[in-house]
Amino acid sequence: MMSESTIVLGANQYGKAEVRLVRIDRDTPRHEITDLNVTSQLRGDFTSAHTGGDNSKVVATDTQKNTVYAFARDGVGAPEDFLLRLGRHFTGEFDWVTGGRWEAEQYTWSRIPVDGQEHDHAFVRGGTETRSTVVTFDGDEATVISGLHDLAVLKSTGSEFHGFPRDRYTTLVETNDRILATSVTTKWRYNRTDLDFDETFADVRRLLLEAFAQTHSLALQQTLFEMGRRVLEAHAEIDEIKFSMPNLHHFVVDLSPFGLDNPNEVFYAADRPYGLIEATVQRDGIEGGHPAWSGIAGFC
Repeated sequence: MMSESTIVLGANQYGKAEVRLVRIDRDTPRHEITDLNVTSQLRGDFTSAHTGGDNSKVVATDTQKNTVYAFARDGVGAPEDFLLRLGRHFTGEFDWVTGGRWEAEQYTWSRIPVDGQEHDHAFVRGGTETRSTVVTFDGDEATVISGLHDLAVLKSTGSEFHGFPRDRYTTLVETNDRILATSVTTKWRYNRTDLDFDETFADVRRLLLEAFAQTHSLALQQTLFEMGRRVLEAHAEIDEIKFSMPNLHHFVVDLSPFGLDNPNEVFYAADRPYGLIEATVQRDGIEGGHPAWSGIAGFC
């Protein structure tokens, strides 16, 4: 016979997801465009709403959406700064809101070139790469996690893979010259918020790309670690960086049935299955599992 137990509400949050926001800065004839997808979620004393249907402390999700647009009227700036403004507003405006989670994706638009010059107000959507930001508040303490995903990179040489264990199920041929390709998803956690986030993001991205290009890779794991190491060595304001990187395999096509050789020039790009390499690179002494990572889907 089961003993009687009390049923109570556990951890919870709520808000408005995926608020699509486009801001055009028109201060000069050369316009600037900021394209965001913003999610706002509040944490606090919402027990009575769940257990008794009392909405007296429920800040409507529609209000959260409207706040996003209203704050954009004064400008957006770096997505990290915009989310920090939202978090400070909700935790300061409503006494029972003790924290929350604000997330944004930023989409890239590039100026259309016309007669060799970038157009002042015509844009083309960039590649698949997307900038991401998550800001959490626990009381007055804010934590910023920034990153990017779908950053597609490829090296046509400078990559090897050999020395791995073999058993009766191993068919992979060792190689000392292969294509190395991946789509980088990464997020890094800052230890402060008084930063020029746009400048820092640009430099982290530069370091990631340079490390990928310059590292003679014996495994994607080695390349991943080098990418993270360079970021942490250059930026003391970052405590840890996480990566999720699929190994996008390119297999040499056998052209011998057609009487042709293939000196490592013609490849079949396989989309699945693929190796998936995930790891955290962090400073020695930093304790893992920071609460700000809670709610982030997947490894990062």
